[in-house]
Amino acid sequence: MWSDTRAEIGVQSRRTANWLLLATAMALTLTFAYLIPYAGYRSADEGERLAPLLTAEFAGSAIGGLPAFTGALALIFGVLVAGSDYAWDVWKTILVVQPSRTRVLLAKGATVVLGCLLLVVALLAVSAAAGLAVTLAEGAAVTWPDTPGAAAGLGGAWLIASMWAALGMFLAVALRAVALPVGIGLVWMLAVQNLISGLAAPLLGWVDALQAWLPGGAAGSLVASLGAREDTPAVAELTGPVHAGLVIAGYLLAFGLAAGVLLRRRDM
Repeated sequence: MWSDTRAEIGVQSRRTANWLLLATAMALTLTFAYLIPYAGYRSADEGERLAPLLTAEFAGSAIGGLPAFTGALALIFGVLVAGSDYAWDVWKTILVVQPSRTRVLLAKGATVVLGCLLLVVALLAVSAAAGLAVTLAEGAAVTWPDTPGAAAGLGGAWLIASMWAALGMFLAVALRAVALPVGIGLVWMLAVQNLISGLAAPLLGWVDALQAWLPGGAAGSLVASLGAREDTPAVAELTGPVHAGLVIAGYLLAFGLAAGVLLRRRDM
């Protein structure tokens, strides 16, 4: 199993698109969590706008984009890992030299999960650096989150990113493509979720209650409980962190199992 995972990591680490996704995620986080809010603070000179930009709140600023924009990049990563082999028509070649389809998919899944860990660590690092720069520029005291809080932020963000990437893998296996799964995933994350929360939920009580059980609603609830600002798109504490974490873990498991069943039962 480890040899398969190591080989898959080697393949994915050589793909420029994966590094471009990581760089885009870091740039989006830096721009929308720090540069634009700090410019707004400087122009309005309102003290309450500064607090989320300091080092004490860097973890929440780093993970605020995961329910929507940054999470969409994780979904694309999952699609690329599982779907590129369909686009290049190399699945048959891979399976000829491998003992089972399940082993191949597990290696890809492990690679995706490790890639999501790299994504989250990179977001936390760039957020910590930006928070430190703002804190020093404003002459504020440098204080960092406690270790349990930072660890919870890391773990929660890793779980959310892995869930979106698993959804990407499932869509890639189900549709045996790259472009269509990316399109469907982005439409769901960036359009349908906003329509549900902004249009349907205020009008229908059962839809409002359903939000806490949907992937986006659970992700938004979890990052909100971990310190993300609730003025961030898709971030709202609809339920508690335990409930949200269990829902996200359930989706992660369901997407992985569904992808495995489809891969094993269908012809290439």
